[in-house]
Amino acid sequence: MVVMRHTSSARSLRPRWAAIPAVLAIIAGAAFVTVRLESGHAAEAPSRPAAVAPIEPKVAAAPAPAPSARPSLTDAKYKDIAMQLVSSAENSTQDWRAQFSYIEDIGDGRGYTGGLIGFTSRTHDMLALVEQYTAEHPGNGLAKYLPALRAVDGTDSHAGLGGSFEAAWRAEGAKPAFQTTQGELRDRVYFNPAVTQAKADGLHALGQFIYYDAIVMHGPGMGSHSFGGIRAAALAKAAPPSQGGNEGAYLTAFLNARIVAMRADDAHIDVSRIETAQRVFLKDGNVDLTPPLRWKVYGQSFAIPS
Repeated sequence: MVVMRHTSSARSLRPRWAAIPAVLAIIAGAAFVTVRLESGHAAEAPSRPAAVAPIEPKVAAAPAPAPSARPSLTDAKYKDIAMQLVSSAENSTQDWRAQFSYIEDIGDGRGYTGGLIGFTSRTHDMLALVEQYTAEHPGNGLAKYLPALRAVDGTDSHAGLGGSFEAAWRAEGAKPAFQTTQGELRDRVYFNPAVTQAKADGLHALGQFIYYDAIVMHGPGMGSHSFGGIRAAALAKAAPPSQGGNEGAYLTAFLNARIVAMRADDAHIDVSRIETAQRVFLKDGNVDLTPPLRWKVYGQSFAIPS
């Protein structure tokens, strides 16, 4: 099957960061990471009016399960659901495990995009990934490209990379060791901080996923178009459950703030990953992200059965 890749939308144009500390592991378990955005990110866009009213999640007829029994994205089943949802938007397929060997330049100004969640050669996380992999597995097929990756970091240049680098990436992507390193970096920089912050805000599995999808696309940090900035904008409009607020109203405010951030970049004009996916789950009151799930991204339909 040919995987459709929407170069203007599906592979996120993330304004991530220009530098990750060498001791990247110290951020494990942090609520979220404050980092410096790369200097070339999209300019601030005028705020667009939020047309969607706050949504009250539906109340189940039966008593709600005890907090310890509620699903969480840290549960293997729900983490897999989250990966499928993100992959449907990033790669137009639910088969997220097929992305370890993916590598290409999608013409977004961020050089190469590759791997599980689209590590890029401009925004440092591709370099951080290969550095970690090489520290763990010296002599791997990507190690010799570290000088070139350091030289192009912060630019969209292919200097010293090119076809041989792409072939090496694909070859390493088939190896369990490189797949493990990709998963570890994804969790440490994106998944764990997003879920930790969501739990601190009193959010259930849907809210945890909404945070994770936002940090994958926009990157961690406190810039207005980064995850922390989007969360700050939501907090200015509604209180999260941890502060006595209504979960539906708060998540509506977060999604509205995220759409503003997305539309600040021409490549993110299509906001279907919000409006015909995340907003659908919220309107249905499915705060536990319980299957069956049905959603659309870029007009393409997806589903996860019971």
